[in-house]
Amino acid sequence: MQKSLQEVFEKRLEQFVSNKKNSNDAYPKAEKKVAVLAKRSAEIVKANASGNIIQTIDDGDINTVTYQVHYKYLIKQKGTLYQEEEVEVRVAVFNKDILLMDEDINPYEVEGKQPQLPNDESEVDELRISYKYNRLKAVQYAERWWNTYNPAYQKFENDCTNFISQCLHAGGAPMRGYPNRGSGWWYRNKNWSYSWSVAHALRLYLGNSKSGLRTREVSSPDQLLLGDVICYDFEGDGRYNHNTIVTGKDAFGMPLVNAHTYNSRQRYWAYEDSSAYTPNIKYKFFTIVDG
Repeated sequence: MQKSLQEVFEKRLEQFVSNKKNSNDAYPKAEKKVAVLAKRSAEIVKANASGNIIQTIDDGDINTVTYQVHYKYLIKQKGTLYQEEEVEVRVAVFNKDILLMDEDINPYEVEGKQPQLPNDESEVDELRISYKYNRLKAVQYAERWWNTYNPAYQKFENDCTNFISQCLHAGGAPMRGYPNRGSGWWYRNKNWSYSWSVAHALRLYLGNSKSGLRTREVSSPDQLLLGDVICYDFEGDGRYNHNTIVTGKDAFGMPLVNAHTYNSRQRYWAYEDSSAYTPNIKYKFFTIVDG
């Protein structure tokens, strides 16, 4: 089965670079990524993939394989080069050695049962905490842990917001609100606020906090700095279900981001090549404000 998967990916990787179109072997992921890059005057000049099998279920001639694949893309844009990486979990079905189906397991579902939080918080009893956000340390943390998990923190099945919270804290953003899970933004003693781990709760907190960790919403992504946060509402239904942190800029000064759940590094901010993308997608752009 390992050999069958390897043969599949050897054929697919060519499509990221050459965009070869074959009605029998066309790989939609490659086609979408190449098209999205072309809109940015960018192209993949080299691609490779490595992976491992997580689970195999044999049912006679039918084999169902769950596996993880790590892609690396060397991207060229306006004469500059940068490397994007992403890790996805996929499930494939083979009839003997013939591939019948192969699709990614979409991780961008709402992160569990989300609390109904107010659109603003009472700040009357909160002390103003002075701090200076260290963007370099936040980015260094995002680079160090983008494809692994810091054992000092709880790991979540949907880990995107937990990861962003860790990055913000590594940059010196102050916690507040303990022990009320519905108040503030905090992590302590293996317990945490909703805003620490739930995508929509963090989006509300970033948009409304007036003490401790504070932000300013900006109107366009090019206004963001390294260490800033982008929130995603893929369906456009008002419930935000993903967050990323800015870790770089492309040749046009647009953000490149790191993220967890669908672990990504130096990915273009808009996520147009994502299987979760819809035409109704909405974004929120938050720049961190020093206290």
